[in-house]
Amino acid sequence: MTLRSWFLPDTPDVLGQLRHQVAVTIKGIEAFAEWAAGDTEAAQALRDAEREGDLAKREVLHQLRAAFVTPFDPEDLFALSSGIDRILNYSRNLVSESEAMACPPDAEIARMASLAGDAMRHIDRAIACLGSDGDKATASADAAISVERQLERTYYDGMAALLGVADRTERIARRELYRRCSLIGENVVEVAERVVYAVVKQS
Repeated sequence: MTLRSWFLPDTPDVLGQLRHQVAVTIKGIEAFAEWAAGDTEAAQALRDAEREGDLAKREVLHQLRAAFVTPFDPEDLFALSSGIDRILNYSRNLVSESEAMACPPDAEIARMASLAGDAMRHIDRAIACLGSDGDKATASADAAISVERQLERTYYDGMAALLGVADRTERIARRELYRRCSLIGENVVEVAERVVYAVVKQS
């Protein structure tokens, strides 16, 4: 044991663990997109990823408690991990709600699910650049927000189209599913903006 190890504890790779959580989330969101495109068996892959994501989030929190120092404010890392976790949770909840209401996904939900995957890949690139290239991290976060704006437009288009759906039960069910998609998009924006905020605080 070196003299240094007597005084400085090992520093966990919190940022690396956060990227692992993002990778699990992307895997889950891709399964969500497959489900939304018509592959009903992908629902189980999403649920498996959601459970794996919970474990990844808990490991981030464990490392935050154990870390002597962190590359960024622990509050920012906690907020990023929590926001990423919600994205996967809301996706899982949407699938469960769709099944409970016997209301399968439509083209609008498939489009929003695909866009959520695109946005998460930008989030991954943003977090990968944290601590090394603030400009690239910010640009990737901005790109995620731009994709979310497309998701938002799809949401409004879908809500407008529901006015022409005669079946009241279907109209109500689809409205709830669209709102779930909108919540996913809102959390993407929260995570992206937190990345930008973390960069600003480090500059």
